Amino acid sequence: MRKFSTRELTLSAMVAALYFVLCYFGNIFQLTFGPVQVRLGEALTVLPFLFPSTAPGLTVGCLLTNVLSPYGPIDMIVGTLATALAAFLTARMPRWYLAGLPPIVMNALLLPPMWAWAETGALNEAFWAAYGLNLWTFVAGEALACYVLGTVLLRLLPRIRFFYHLILESRLHAA
Repeated sequence: MRKFSTRELTLSAMVAALYFVLCYFGNIFQLTFGPVQVRLGEALTVLPFLFPSTAPGLTVGCLLTNVLSPYGPIDMIVGTLATALAAFLTARMPRWYLAGLPPIVMNALLLPPMWAWAETGALNEAFWAAYGLNLWTFVAGEALACYVLGTVLLRLLPRIRFFYHLILESRLHAA
């Protein structure tokens, strides 16, 4: 395992804080844990494509956000695991337009069953109905956050001189 530089640790910590603040702000409008979950902080889950060192920050930011979750400790574990896996996979995506795919897939695989179980408490027809509804509403919200907002980040950050140099440096260290 390689050591992170002070700059990379700082960037990761800033991403954790920004993820939490964006999700907390979204929670005011019932977006973070609403019926169609559109976490504004999830737009940041594409950042490991440009900055692999942001993956731990995304994980910590998600963990802090999930402390607020109405689903309790299980969401802190499963939701944070989904974000950690997605960040790890996003850093390994070969093209920018694929960077939003791991967060959508990981969260779609891990979270809807958890929510359905929390809503029904049993493996019955109600569970499967809740699972189906949660799956589609979650994928829609996650796609909006990752592909719409996240793509804006992926396309704009390299055009800013400060970030352009950080991206080059980050990619050299990750290789």
